[in-house]
Amino acid sequence: MTRGTGRALRKWAIRAGGSALALALIFSLLPREAIFEGFARLTWPLFLSVFASFLVCHVAAAAKWWWLMDRAIGFPAALRAHFGGLAANLCLPGAAGGDAVRAGLAHVALRDGPRVAAAAVGDRTVDLVALVCLMLVGLTLIGGAGSGGFAIAVAGGILAAASAGLFLLPPLVRALWRRWPRLPARDLALRTAEAFAALTRRPGVLLAALALSVSIQAALIGLSIQLALVVGVNVPVAAWFFAWPLAKIIATLPVSLGGLGVRESSLAALLAPFGAAAAEVVASGLAWQGILYLAGALGALVLALSGGSFRTRPSAIKEMSE
Repeated sequence: MTRGTGRALRKWAIRAGGSALALALIFSLLPREAIFEGFARLTWPLFLSVFASFLVCHVAAAAKWWWLMDRAIGFPAALRAHFGGLAANLCLPGAAGGDAVRAGLAHVALRDGPRVAAAAVGDRTVDLVALVCLMLVGLTLIGGAGSGGFAIAVAGGILAAASAGLFLLPPLVRALWRRWPRLPARDLALRTAEAFAALTRRPGVLLAALALSVSIQAALIGLSIQLALVVGVNVPVAAWFFAWPLAKIIATLPVSLGGLGVRESSLAALLAPFGAAAAEVVASGLAWQGILYLAGALGALVLALSGGSFRTRPSAIKEMSE
């Protein structure tokens, strides 16, 4: 076993332990019968229709990432890479997350590591801003008109900070290597700075990506509500728009396998003040987690049937770092 493989297995074991602990706490603190009763209310037609809509949302998410990459590769290749990354993020016990696998697969086709990196960071920044904006919209609707000004100010501050991060990185990198020209990886740093600069020269694309991301995340919230209503969770839609994005952000912490256990417990805690029964929220959340893993398995199947792999070739890794 190589050192890299051992490190990957340790990270996977930590995440698996985090999910196991979260699930153990959920099933020890909440009535199991209520959770199972919530599952029993779900029907296969509903589950499969939500799953199909979930896949459509991820096709749109792949298109968003593809646009940020300036459509440098064919859309089928981008779609394959996106679902390969989704599979890696949810299903594989590897060190590389979904973004790394997606970037690696894109680089195999594009051979332009800096552009792939800029698109990946831009995509994640846009998604984070979209989630925070939706969360603040929900908070505003819950709190009434009095909290609207504060929520808008916070959302504007987050958007400004994210924009500043993207726009200020290129000149900062250039200034750093101009001041200390003997720093290592000069060519890679300058090429990466130029890739970020090229992305910021397309503000219309960034705004369109943000609008699309907000639409995708709002659609995913709607799908979650469909599952929850059948299970028996009845809370205001505004509460969902506040709690769901926040639970998703919490679930991205590297302490679980794809958010398993963490997402459900976080969502149950956040919706409890609005009258939601924790057991029913957990039941709907686990059903949603099943959709996530099913989509990841589908991505793995598509990647395998197309002759792909979750590991990029050593030459591709070398090219990304040159």
